[in-house]
Amino acid sequence: MKQARPMTLVFVFLTGILLLSKSWFEKKGFDHDVLMIGNMVLFLVSLVSFLVTYKSLSIKNPHAFVRAIYTGFIVKFFLVVIAAFVYIKVADAINKPALFACMGFYVIYAFLEVRILLQILKQKKNA
Repeated sequence: MKQARPMTLVFVFLTGILLLSKSWFEKKGFDHDVLMIGNMVLFLVSLVSFLVTYKSLSIKNPHAFVRAIYTGFIVKFFLVVIAAFVYIKVADAINKPALFACMGFYVIYAFLEVRILLQILKQKKNA
């Protein structure tokens, strides 16, 4: 899907940085596996949320868009919470720097999702 390309590019960019800078991140105290898995989970969850909201743009009912926004948020929230609980239960020691970095990834993907959807809405409004 063409509209999701910026999110995919950010995912590839972040993954490349994480792969190329593995030793640097480990020296700074980041768990590389948590960063990689967190990036992948957040990308997939954001992509699902984006697709749900994007599909609602074709529906004439404005309430469908609002429902899609809330559905995307709830899905994203619960999947991220489940992933965090799984990590907390499985990990011997919780790596706080990696968790905070994953929160940063969440902000990046959420920002991109909203920005792309707003651009699409603007284009539809002008067309």
